Amino acid sequence: MFKKVLVAEDFQDTNLGIVGTLGRQYPEMEIQEELYCDRAFNRLKVAQGQNEPFSLLITDLFFKQDHVERKLTSGIELIHAAKKLHGEIKIIVNSMEDNPKTIKSLFDEEKINAYVCKGRHGLKELLMAIEAIQKGQNFVSPQIEFQNGENVFELDDFDMRILKDLANGLTKKEISENLKLQNITPNSESTIDKKVSKLFDEFGARNTHHLIAKLVREGKI
Repeated sequence: MFKKVLVAEDFQDTNLGIVGTLGRQYPEMEIQEELYCDRAFNRLKVAQGQNEPFSLLITDLFFKQDHVERKLTSGIELIHAAKKLHGEIKIIVNSMEDNPKTIKSLFDEEKINAYVCKGRHGLKELLMAIEAIQKGQNFVSPQIEFQNGENVFELDDFDMRILKDLANGLTKKEISENLKLQNITPNSESTIDKKVSKLFDEFGARNTHHLIAKLVREGKI
């Protein structure tokens, strides 16, 4: 059983609902919660420094901006930082997002362990996710249906933004800086690098020029 769990959600009611549910199901589990990614990461760092690391992180993907200045602004950025700090930590994403391609990329690129869709059965599925991870399995909410057979990759708005900047000769660092100036997340250079590498793999491209040429020929852009 997970002994130490951190919940990162930007709505207090959601946090309390998760903490209460886990506390009733697992009374011996130590559960802490935070409303901001930066503060959640600080808890992870302190625990790691005390040699009492968290074994499970439950986080949303999207955190609403407010008056508090932040360095980590999204669940993905928090996952990156948590994995870098403690590579063995297990991750459950708990979010409203229901796009199968987006969710699949979280498993493929971010190496999460479970994805739970917020909704009518969200807390029940969260408990199911924890049980699955403890058995060495991944978990996805039942309503999410990944496509079988050949993968048909579709470019989203974020992909198109990156491709446009690449076509205009910008470097990954420059793209990252532009996204930060426009308050668009995720915006780290490592995220851009992973996204571009994913596009290379999906379209069998050798470099940026080859990628853009293939996408133009296929009518993707």
